[in-house]
Amino acid sequence: MKIISILSIVSFVLFSTACQGSTLGMEATTPPSHQLWDELVKANVSPDGRVNYKGFIQSKAKLEQYLTLLSNNAPDRKTWSKNEQLAYWINAYNAFTVKLIVDNYPTKSIRDLGPKLKIPMVSDVWHYKFFKIGGVESSLDEIEHSILRKEFDEPRIHFAINCASVSCPPLLNEAFLADKLEAQLQKVATTFINDSSRNKISKDAIQVSQIFSWFNGDFTKKGTLIDFLNRYSKVKISPNAKVSHLDYNWNLNE
Repeated sequence: MKIISILSIVSFVLFSTACQGSTLGMEATTPPSHQLWDELVKANVSPDGRVNYKGFIQSKAKLEQYLTLLSNNAPDRKTWSKNEQLAYWINAYNAFTVKLIVDNYPTKSIRDLGPKLKIPMVSDVWHYKFFKIGGVESSLDEIEHSILRKEFDEPRIHFAINCASVSCPPLLNEAFLADKLEAQLQKVATTFINDSSRNKISKDAIQVSQIFSWFNGDFTKKGTLIDFLNRYSKVKISPNAKVSHLDYNWNLNE
């Protein structure tokens, strides 16, 4: 009888462990609420995108609550709509970027951060795996390049995700939401392209952000870069306009 009892206990423990382990990497059938993030950015991000990181530090418990919600509710590509997935990943990128700054504040630049010890295959802070999604370790680089750029044919994501730097597109002071996503992407693209501190546009010559150089292929799938810019630019750019790129300011966007 004792042997049977011991075997029963062992079997129960193994079964319980297997059940717990099976949740790792599992996806949520319904998207999590982004209300916490919406409240955080409304309170700590100005309309022009300047970030109050000290305010985020004071609200760190709320930030961590939202990040845990994201970590435990990875998108289910079979049941979530494209907009639900896209809104999730944009918010996740921005929220985990803020966490990175909050955890290492004060800092002059995000490029100064990352693992203190040399880690194989980790060349910069964006490759640093400091959070989990669905139980799987992940990095900002994976969200941007392996998911956002790879799975979505949407060049405007480059104006929605924020790298905590002055020259980055401003962090939107509201959460991205599936039912508002098209209007929000239109807004951030128009705002960024017509921002004279980040792009200098005239009819015959443009000086644009390095973003348009780094990700040129994303903006030229359906025409030239100027074709893309003209969809949002208030100044009509000549097809033969001279194109150059501005220096990028990596200082913290506070």
